[in-house]
Amino acid sequence: MLDVEVRKLMQPFVLSDYQMQEVYTRFGSEIAKGLKRSTQAQANTKCWPTYVQDLPTGDEMGKYLALDLGGTNFRVLLVTLKGHHDASVDSQIYAVPKDLMVGPGVDLFDHIAECLAKFVAKHDMRNAYLPLGFTFSFPCEQVGLKEAMLTRWTKGFDCAGVEGEDVGRLLHEAIQRRDDVEIDVVGILNDTTGTLMSCAHRNPDCRVGVIVGTGCNACYVEHVDNVELMDPAYKRKQKQVIINIEWGAFGESGQLDFVRTEHDRKIDEKSINRSEQLFEKMTSGMYLGELVRLVLVQALEQNVIFKLSSKRQEYADILRNNVDIFETKHMSEIEDDTFPEFANTRRIVKQLFGLEKAAVEDCQKLKYICECVARRAGTLVAIGVSGLINRISDRRVVVGIDGSVYRYHPKFDAYIRETMHKLVKSDKEFDIMLSEDGSGRGAALVAAVASKTK
Repeated sequence: MLDVEVRKLMQPFVLSDYQMQEVYTRFGSEIAKGLKRSTQAQANTKCWPTYVQDLPTGDEMGKYLALDLGGTNFRVLLVTLKGHHDASVDSQIYAVPKDLMVGPGVDLFDHIAECLAKFVAKHDMRNAYLPLGFTFSFPCEQVGLKEAMLTRWTKGFDCAGVEGEDVGRLLHEAIQRRDDVEIDVVGILNDTTGTLMSCAHRNPDCRVGVIVGTGCNACYVEHVDNVELMDPAYKRKQKQVIINIEWGAFGESGQLDFVRTEHDRKIDEKSINRSEQLFEKMTSGMYLGELVRLVLVQALEQNVIFKLSSKRQEYADILRNNVDIFETKHMSEIEDDTFPEFANTRRIVKQLFGLEKAAVEDCQKLKYICECVARRAGTLVAIGVSGLINRISDRRVVVGIDGSVYRYHPKFDAYIRETMHKLVKSDKEFDIMLSEDGSGRGAALVAAVASKTK
């Protein structure tokens, strides 16, 4: 049995049904604000139209390039679509050196273009015409299918000369400067749109795409009449468009203050984007492990965990002085553990503190702490997803999800479903599917659909 102290310590992370309902209502009004021209500037969730209006049918054919940039690595992919919902993928990962993440934007795009050229040469396609879908997973204002203005850098990037600029043009210019490959940037998307597209390729009921990884964001299919920001010319082509919500920014006007903890505030104060992306800071892999670290420091200081150890103060110092020492992947490993062996938990505790064999009681407490932080993240994601499903007119809605947290955490899917069953309207049917490489295959599908429309 867990003692009262650890439950009391974690109480701020446990959302009541009233709090869930309140976040749901506030989220809904933010979406409405983001879609209206008159209120969009005040909205935290910007609800940008992506100009992706055709979903894949499954019969797309041909070779397409995809470029996926959204973190410290990026990928280049050659996707061969074979019809009948079938595709083969050949890909390579390239690193983004630390100095390029904060250097001039031109250097970053030149580096990407060089890697693209190497990839194309390796596949002996130098003389082929190659349509490219570019997954750029940072907040952008899309002004056309292949024009996207970066509104702000996130995830540790801060390259000069890119914010407010069209990233499609910057990539195109970098490719032109090389003059050794013919690559046409035909579509720009973020990883949520890619996730939606890759799931829709396999299941035509997919209408929502979600990423819970280093960052957290979602997109969904909206009726064009509800999208005031969209160029009217596009509204005549199709009755639907994918909306990139940028929900990581939800809460920047104080809507989440009533559920944020002192630990959430500490993480925000120490971040490079203070007062921004507050929803993301409660739900994404970049911050969840850090939340657990801060809770553990408090638990050690208040004598809630490792009570019998004479080195408790020493453990607290190790955690206090080593930011990011507790990784989000540790949470997945700990929550996957079985009683009473706790093999993963004991290994992680030994790694952190040098403690040979942690007591069963301490392992249970650590597991509960991780559970509370992860469950809250899953609950918040589910609140957003439920709000989107309830907006969509289709009776059956499939949600495509990807990202390291969703993919590797053993219970994250269950946490999401638990809350969705409370919030999704009873006349709706929903399911969740894991995306097959949304940011890669999804980008190629955007390129394929764009080429088909051309």
